[in-house]
Amino acid sequence: MAAEQGKPNLPPLHGAPLALLTIAVAFATFMEVLDITIVNVSVPHIAGSLGVSPQEGTWAISSYSLASAIMQPLSGWIARRFGEVRSFCVSAFLFVAMSMLCGLATSMPMLVVARLLQGAGSGPMVALSLSLLLNAYPNERKGLALALWAMTVVVAPIFGPILGGYLTDNYSWPWIFYINVPVGILAVIVTWFLLRHRETTIVKAPIDAVGLILLVVGVGCLQFMLDNGNDKDWFSSTFITALGIIALVCLTFFVAWELTDKHPVVDLSLFRKRNFAVGVAAMSFGMLGFFGINVVYPLWLQTVLNYTASWAGLATAPVGILAFLLSPVIGRNIQRLELRSVVTFAFVVFAVTSYWFASFPDNASFGQLVWPRFIMGMAIPCFFIPLNQVFLSGLKPHEIASASGLANFCRTLAASISTAVTVTIWQHRGDYHHAVLAEHLNGASAATTGYIDGLSALGGPALRSWAIVEGIVTRQALTLAVNDVFLLCTFLFLAMIPVVWLAKPPFGNVAAGPGH
Repeated sequence: MAAEQGKPNLPPLHGAPLALLTIAVAFATFMEVLDITIVNVSVPHIAGSLGVSPQEGTWAISSYSLASAIMQPLSGWIARRFGEVRSFCVSAFLFVAMSMLCGLATSMPMLVVARLLQGAGSGPMVALSLSLLLNAYPNERKGLALALWAMTVVVAPIFGPILGGYLTDNYSWPWIFYINVPVGILAVIVTWFLLRHRETTIVKAPIDAVGLILLVVGVGCLQFMLDNGNDKDWFSSTFITALGIIALVCLTFFVAWELTDKHPVVDLSLFRKRNFAVGVAAMSFGMLGFFGINVVYPLWLQTVLNYTASWAGLATAPVGILAFLLSPVIGRNIQRLELRSVVTFAFVVFAVTSYWFASFPDNASFGQLVWPRFIMGMAIPCFFIPLNQVFLSGLKPHEIASASGLANFCRTLAASISTAVTVTIWQHRGDYHHAVLAEHLNGASAATTGYIDGLSALGGPALRSWAIVEGIVTRQALTLAVNDVFLLCTFLFLAMIPVVWLAKPPFGNVAAGPGH
């Protein structure tokens, strides 16, 4: 039998304490999610500083993602075992300590170990932050709490590359880690001061060692495979194939074990609840398209349109403007809205803007590129906030941490799969379009010979003229390929609309516990 201890239900916070807690938790969550993408633009600087290749430098990204992905589904078990307040504060403290260690790293192995520990320590933070906010807010304002939390989680990855590029260019790469320190310390102090007497029930259950091992090995192999598969040409690599087989076997046994174990380390029984399963599925598949666009779009800007990292970030960032402004509005009115209609609207906006992107040529201006990104931002709060409300509806307060951790894991995994799949599709479709276009470039083509003769008339050698033509063909091929990716995302968004309507109202207040 599990021994339980806990505090009686306390009234929600109000006024200054509630605002202070919201700011502290939101900023800590913002920094944790920000660290997923802030390193991306700094990889060349990190690699050069530590004397490794840019390819080896990407380990600073994959090591964090791997550890975080493993820890996210464990959030519920950690919260039950040690208490949500204590777990959040320890997680935030570890995030701060490991961020300092990352900044102080003098070698690539040291940085990779620090990033692993940083991801492992901070993995439960996002799920626990949502649970703490929902438990602290009164019933009538839980929608606003959900909106504020969603705003930080969704907007942070968008601004990561911009902030990372600015700090790296104007200071040095360790500062992308040092900025976490003051924010994390303040979050720990404020959260502990306000919530130390509001600790949740602690359940001392046996540790599910088998489930834990299967989760660590299965998710670790899967995440490593997704991070490195494209570089190693996927399953033509024996190593990637072995990782895929190990991940499949471990995760299959993990699901079977967790559904039958008395004290599962991950509560997969949540998927038996209709709204949780539908909400998480719609969010995960929606993230496949949304994250895929966010990965391929800046890559296309930098490799084809010759944008710098900073300008690519500026062309990407407008998506956060309307998301930031509309999130509180959606949250404040969430009880009055038909959530399935709101999510449907979001998917339609995502689909329209994706189709809009698919029509751009390789000479699109900055203004042309910014407008669809700006409009796409309207869909983000309409997608993320209602789906969180849907999958959390009907759950008990003590189930929030488990549900949020499991949903965050699915979202993170969807983002990893999206990155791997969209980049691979873009490259393969680029090769295909290049081959098709190249078929028309030969001496028998009047257009080709005319263009070459025109270049030669300018005084350039013939070989140089053909090199210019090759560059043009490659540019066009990669632009056609990125258009294909945008079209694929368009169809994916439209396909998700019927799924949303499988959710069953009422969706009500999220986790309204007795005494709240």
